[in-house]
Amino acid sequence: MTGRGPWDLRVAETESYDLLVIGGGINGAGIARDAAGRGLSVLLCERDDLANATSSASSKLIHGGLRYLEQYRFALVRKALIEREVLLRAAPHIVRPLRFVLPWAGDQRPAWLLRMGLFIYDHIGGRRLLPGSGAIDLGSHPAGAPLVPGMGTGFEFFDCRVDDARLVVLSALDAAERGAQIRTRTRYESAARDTEGWTVTLRPPGGGRQSVRARALVNAAGAWVPRIAAGLDGAGLGNVPMRLIKGSHIVVPRLYDGDHAYLLQNSDGRVVFVLPFEEHYSLIGTTDVEFTGDPAVVETSRDEIDYLCQVVGRYFTQPIDPANVVWTYSGVRPLFGDAAVEAPAVSREYLLDMDLAAGAPLLSVHGGKITTYRRLAEEALTALARPLQIRKQAWTRTAPLPGGDMKDADFDRFYGNVTRRWPWLPPDLARRYARAYGTRIERLLSGVRDMRGLGAHFGGGLYEAEVGYLVDREWARTADDILWRRSKLGLHLSPEAAGKLSAWLERNAARP
Repeated sequence: MTGRGPWDLRVAETESYDLLVIGGGINGAGIARDAAGRGLSVLLCERDDLANATSSASSKLIHGGLRYLEQYRFALVRKALIEREVLLRAAPHIVRPLRFVLPWAGDQRPAWLLRMGLFIYDHIGGRRLLPGSGAIDLGSHPAGAPLVPGMGTGFEFFDCRVDDARLVVLSALDAAERGAQIRTRTRYESAARDTEGWTVTLRPPGGGRQSVRARALVNAAGAWVPRIAAGLDGAGLGNVPMRLIKGSHIVVPRLYDGDHAYLLQNSDGRVVFVLPFEEHYSLIGTTDVEFTGDPAVVETSRDEIDYLCQVVGRYFTQPIDPANVVWTYSGVRPLFGDAAVEAPAVSREYLLDMDLAAGAPLLSVHGGKITTYRRLAEEALTALARPLQIRKQAWTRTAPLPGGDMKDADFDRFYGNVTRRWPWLPPDLARRYARAYGTRIERLLSGVRDMRGLGAHFGGGLYEAEVGYLVDREWARTADDILWRRSKLGLHLSPEAAGKLSAWLERNAARP
């Protein structure tokens, strides 16, 4: 329950909320979810699709950040490792363990330093669910097979992989099922503050303007936080040194067999991930490049592609060049830190900047990373608790995300039940459904008894039943929403098939 006072009297022509969240990325969705679960009335507005920008452009990892240890950011690493276990329990369908292999050569960080770092990494976060680290002989270990000769020593450790965009969507879905209003394609335009709250002007899809009231405002617009703050009284930016750092990734045909990943050290001191991706591909990244342009227009440069290819070529017997790249993506990370610090060393911590001028709270969210989004949201609600008189305590630490309510968070046992329940599903499709939807597969396949019941096939394992589910329940509106954020089926569909999907969506635009 919340202490609303006069806000219990709703004005018919003006919608009123306890909290309005600007931004449908991971931080905005996480805050909306936590707030709705504490009984607040919540509106989240996003000008595009959920996870349209940085939150779908990550390295797809839930991890502590091994390299942050050498920057002495022990508190950040500990917090992230604790959250790694929380998310592994909350969403075992989209968060899963991933074994990393770290090859070592004599011109890199000393082996003793790596051993010490991995020992700290194993113990600083109270690890319970994942195996510990260890040394391996790459001359005889299968993980050494795709590597160039001479990589005799290596180390292995565990982190987790995640479908980042689905993590955002599931957080928003949980918020909506707890009463939040999630409005995509709804642009924030302005906000005016008075002694009782905010009057916010929005532009819904289709044009026109809408005015809503909110007791508190959260600016969680990612790379656009400074731009939005510049138009607000008392935005609270103060002397926060915001920086935009571009990270780019490339996808190539699979470089090796096995479901493990590699962490490669480059001669410039940076590290590059090589990750198994979508069964038939390898995902390689990331770069760290200062960015000064429009965050809505960000592309992978040729120099970044060349850099990533060169790092991989130093380690793998199978060389790659730009001609092998089948897809690239880039995102702009909104970080805060001294302008004199090189881009790779800028802190991945977050800062919650609260302004309480005139009694109307404004919370601006700076920085952060996907792994710690739930903790960030919890701390945001702690900051808002007194001004909004929130009485319900923190709750998300032990709450599963939609589809994650599996017994003992055991995905393998759950998947076995899926294959027995729907034996007519092809194995690849059954596994993809189980991974993407978890226990919500029951809703996806409700009333479907055979493959014909899935409806028209667009290609790549995408059927009409799934498209309808994503439109009806997960705010999907365009082909890109489905092919690149709700899934990565864009890698598997031809342009003609994508066109057929777009035509279907246009014909069914009026679906409720």
